Amino acid sequence: MASPGATADARAWLDEADRLQHAKLLAQSVQCYREALARDASLFDAWYGLGFALGALEEHGATIDALRAALAMQPDAARLRVNLGESLFALGHVSDAVREYERAAGMGDPEARELALRNIACIAPGDPALDNPAVLRARQRWADSASIQPANPSRQRNGKLRLGYLSSFFGARNWMKMFMGVINAHDRERFEVHLIATGDPPSAAAGYRDHPDDRIWEIGDISNAELAGHIADARLDILVDLNGYSDLARMPVLLHRAAPIQLSWANMYATTGFPTVDCVIGDSWTIPPEEERFCVERVRRVPHTYLAFDVFYPVPDVAPPPWASTGHVTFGSLMSAYKITEQVIESWSQILHGVPRSRLLLRNRALGQASNRADFLARFEANGIDAARLTLEGGGEHLDFLRTYDRIDIALDAFPYNGGTSTAEALWQGVPLLTVNGDRWASRTSRSILMAAGLDHWVAADRKGFEAMAIRLGLAPEGLAASRAGLRAKVAASAACDTVGLCRVLEAIYCQELALKL
Repeated sequence: MASPGATADARAWLDEADRLQHAKLLAQSVQCYREALARDASLFDAWYGLGFALGALEEHGATIDALRAALAMQPDAARLRVNLGESLFALGHVSDAVREYERAAGMGDPEARELALRNIACIAPGDPALDNPAVLRARQRWADSASIQPANPSRQRNGKLRLGYLSSFFGARNWMKMFMGVINAHDRERFEVHLIATGDPPSAAAGYRDHPDDRIWEIGDISNAELAGHIADARLDILVDLNGYSDLARMPVLLHRAAPIQLSWANMYATTGFPTVDCVIGDSWTIPPEEERFCVERVRRVPHTYLAFDVFYPVPDVAPPPWASTGHVTFGSLMSAYKITEQVIESWSQILHGVPRSRLLLRNRALGQASNRADFLARFEANGIDAARLTLEGGGEHLDFLRTYDRIDIALDAFPYNGGTSTAEALWQGVPLLTVNGDRWASRTSRSILMAAGLDHWVAADRKGFEAMAIRLGLAPEGLAASRAGLRAKVAASAACDTVGLCRVLEAIYCQELALKL
């Protein structure tokens, strides 16, 4: 126990730390919280403040330690459990995160419960401990927790169909390559296109080809209820959500039923769970008929991939495979850290063990922070992989980020939450992307793109097959040069990039869904 003098000194440091955090001087506040704890480690408020400051700095590895120390003192602090869950998820400890959210949801704090239910609904498809029925329950539970009044939309009786796309990411070129090709291809003689921007508006830099008849909505910070009212007043016939669970704050717009027909095209990776969504767009490679019972919506399948993409901005040239100059094979992944679960690390470690002298390069935003890198290094070490075989790098500007593929021979997918944009980018840069035919929609998105591109030989039937395939390629890399040189052209000529064809199919689906409503 700290002496009275040390405790007084500790509280002075704590007061200064709180002042600095309030002033958003986070790094300085962290140092002061640590000074306070060095004098009195029993100060709950110091652990609490330290955890929040570290979380704001995205030092999730250190945040986890600080919040666990605080919760050891006050286990019923529901809001802290939500924060702990957020940091656990950020580093791929998805099952642990879900457990913390569940505990927070049951503690009687309404705000913590709402946050916890929302976050569980978001991350459930990426939790290997949950199955399809559990994902459905998680998403329905969040939808059921919201009390929303419908916006009472009416539809235009004649003329063009009014089609609205809702997105917070219209200004992000790397994101919009999965959607803008379809949006640009719409038949403006039949459709009046509204782009409802809940973030940056569409731009030429993000691939949008301006059309004089299009309507661009710049929403700003209005509430979801206000936005739903505007959509209803505009008498849109069809509202297509592109945000999904990638913008949790805006997703409840769909609960207002602001348009007669509401569809989800992307960023769900499972059912929305919302009874106000009429259908979800998928394909036969992501959601087989026997899994439709896990969706509250109708499932509409397109003939090829529902993730056809269009690379409309300058990207680096395809580089030769690096193994020839480095003398070793480099496996790699540029997907977000929250997809890299314990099972993924186990499989990637098995691959490294199977290919002597091979390396693994990981790059994502989370790895820019020291405590996050330490977390990953410890997990690989637990699987027998020395830090010398790992290169962990933080994020960067998109073009520089893509140049990372120059240093990767073979890209490895994650599971149960596959890549999407990262899969498209790896292939476009000539790098083989190996994946698994998983047990849920989220673990088949890479399969969808690969099958449409005629690259089914990079889709393993199961996890063991995935590891064996990677080891086989890693032990005989001589063929990588030829496949790498021609991969971009092969993908570009395939259904994986047929955005015009996908647009025609989606237009037909939109009209069919509207006809069902009349």
